[in-house]
Amino acid sequence: MTDIDALARELLRAADTGTLLPLPSDRDPAFDLAQAFEVADRMRVARIARGDIPAGYKIGFTNRKIWPLYGVYAPIWSTVWRHTLQLLDEPRVRVSLAGLSQPRIEPEIAFGLKAEPRATMDKAEIVRCIDWVAHGFEIVHTHFADWRFRRGDCFADDALHGRLIVGPRVPIDRFADPAAELRALQVELWRDGQVIDRGVGSNVLDGPVDALRQWVEAMQAQLRPWPIRAGDVVTTGTLTDAWPMAAGMRFETRLSDPRLSGLTLECAPS
Repeated sequence: MTDIDALARELLRAADTGTLLPLPSDRDPAFDLAQAFEVADRMRVARIARGDIPAGYKIGFTNRKIWPLYGVYAPIWSTVWRHTLQLLDEPRVRVSLAGLSQPRIEPEIAFGLKAEPRATMDKAEIVRCIDWVAHGFEIVHTHFADWRFRRGDCFADDALHGRLIVGPRVPIDRFADPAAELRALQVELWRDGQVIDRGVGSNVLDGPVDALRQWVEAMQAQLRPWPIRAGDVVTTGTLTDAWPMAAGMRFETRLSDPRLSGLTLECAPS
């Protein structure tokens, strides 16, 4: 049987130190998603107790195209913290990878909420809860070797969240039909001057608004759902595969919709 409290402390230490751990699901074949959420909940409580401030959420594994690559076939999620969130006024940033374990970059669409969404809402009602939309990068990382895990493992491991960098925000009312327009959004991901991947909004559970709606339902179906509040930032999952990062690399995105800024991210030298 998994000791939930002990595993939460172990994963929190790994997050603080950047160290690797054996898979919980290898140690206990009965380790399931309910236990993983319990671990994540204990870690969230511990972080808040030590002064960390929730700023929103990340939704992961919404991109069905990458499910077979990682062996994870359904979404996961975790808290985004004030200290892991960076809101940009300009579409350029330089980041340090210090403290991150096996980091990878993901181009995503993020929303800022102006009202609390509820599981009973349809897509039009969900859109009315959104204040702004932006393109961003999530830097994901894992404390399990070689990016090999099962869904419960990475759910417990903060859903792989490392950093969230959000580009210039655009009021949602600049989109006539946000669900359809963001579903059609295309992105190119460049590394050091070469295209390495392409994606489209429909990759993430049929579109970022759809992903947000489905996540609200899943979150609020939990026995102890975490609160979703006005002011939260929610990022909806990668439009491409997640690509390894290293010091000195330069990543850029180019988007098909001129209302949303492509981003340039430079990894600081080690």
